[in-house]
Amino acid sequence: MKIVIFGLSVSSSWGNGHATLWRGLLRALNEQGHDIHFFERDTPYYARWRDVTSLPYANLHLYSTWDEIQPSARRALTGADIGVVTSYCPDGVAACNLVLNSKLSRTVFYDMDTPVTLSRLERGEPVAYIPTEGLGGFDLVLSYTGGHTLDLLREKLGARSVATLYGWVDPAIHHRVEISHWYQADLSYLGTYSADRQAALEELFFRPARHLPACQFVIGGAMYPNPENWPNNIRHYHHVGPPEHCAFYSSSPLTLNVTRASMAAMGYCPSGRFFEAAATGTAVLSDWWEGLDTFFEPGEEILIAASTAEAIAAITTDRGALLRIGARAKERTLDCHTAEIRARRFIDLIENPVHEAGQVQADACVSHIT
Repeated sequence: MKIVIFGLSVSSSWGNGHATLWRGLLRALNEQGHDIHFFERDTPYYARWRDVTSLPYANLHLYSTWDEIQPSARRALTGADIGVVTSYCPDGVAACNLVLNSKLSRTVFYDMDTPVTLSRLERGEPVAYIPTEGLGGFDLVLSYTGGHTLDLLREKLGARSVATLYGWVDPAIHHRVEISHWYQADLSYLGTYSADRQAALEELFFRPARHLPACQFVIGGAMYPNPENWPNNIRHYHHVGPPEHCAFYSSSPLTLNVTRASMAAMGYCPSGRFFEAAATGTAVLSDWWEGLDTFFEPGEEILIAASTAEAIAAITTDRGALLRIGARAKERTLDCHTAEIRARRFIDLIENPVHEAGQVQADACVSHIT
């Protein structure tokens, strides 16, 4: 099939979790025989930190203004089978209107930031990438998070057919590599600063660092306020690009996953980096959210912490035990959470739209520990 996508940015991963995810999914879709076109507005922010200029598995269309690209976008949609618009697409409303007024077999909206979308609606704030009439015009609305968010997409935005397309990892890119002395530590954390993650990060990362001065901590991510005030046993890298993610995760026995508060409140919200870390065989320490145990088995495939004391207990766990947990998480990830698996699900949902209901979603891959 020919698939045309209008999204945020696939060319730059700087402060942009969408890029790594899309690269894996587009590669998998292309390997399954599909022709992909991705339209991205060439914004100064992402242009400054662009880490790819072309993709061997998709046609990348960079443009300056919507008026400039609209004729090309309309031509790309002519003869296409699927039109997709994503959350945070800079020209989301215009792209939605173009897709919905094209002759396509299926029109899709993929909200990769569903809790953010719903939180803004709840506060009465405008959501720039959602049409004023909602999402009822689309044949299928996909959500990056599951659980109650699917009901709210129907209730608040009029979605007719909704389903989950959770995060994923590309094992060809993310796998175990040799330890790097740059990133070697007892606990690592990779994530851009976010105000609604900071309280949990303080509890599970910064306070343990203060309590464990003999341990080493490493954090990768931009926009953190006052890093000069952090303890001396914390090393900070402003940006760790996708080519370095494997080395970053492989260089510590334990890595931390912290979920944005808006996402944790909704539940069923695994991030792409959650699976990236697991794919390297490094044990993951995470905050808790509803549905987490449908992706990984607590205590067997993942460690959970809600306090500084619990984080310290995890950090000081026997290294052999952490290796075993990491190995089980890697096996589960490769069995259930790869880009290839999500690409097959995407096409299956296109061909057979469904209304998902209930808390355990079809692509979570429930526990298989024996």
